[in-house]
Amino acid sequence: MRHGPGRLLVTLYGIFTVGAASRSVYQLSTRFDEAPLAYTLSAVAALVYAFITVALVRGGEGARRLALVCCAAELAGVLVVGTWTLVDASAFPDATVWSDYGRGYLFLPLVLPVTGLLWLRRSRQRER
Repeated sequence: MRHGPGRLLVTLYGIFTVGAASRSVYQLSTRFDEAPLAYTLSAVAALVYAFITVALVRGGEGARRLALVCCAAELAGVLVVGTWTLVDASAFPDATVWSDYGRGYLFLPLVLPVTGLLWLRRSRQRER
């Protein structure tokens, strides 16, 4: 993960970790009453991004498995929250990182886990 496209993946996950964490900390501490579900889900997204970032940087088989699980959880979260925000927009008076499949973030929250899963699969095959 320290070279080529893997480095870009780690960088993007690091940026999303900082962005989602800082946004959720601010929202949870100043406006929690306005949209508790949305702000809590943004904090969950930040934690998932952090786990993926650390696992990708750490490397090794255990970290790879953790990254795979977290990328799958992230993809599930994006799909569930994205669909939920379209079906029942009133449940989300404010956006989350995963709202509308990450539309506010140029759909990167939808693309990142797919890219991560493919990269992890591909890099494992190259090691064999």
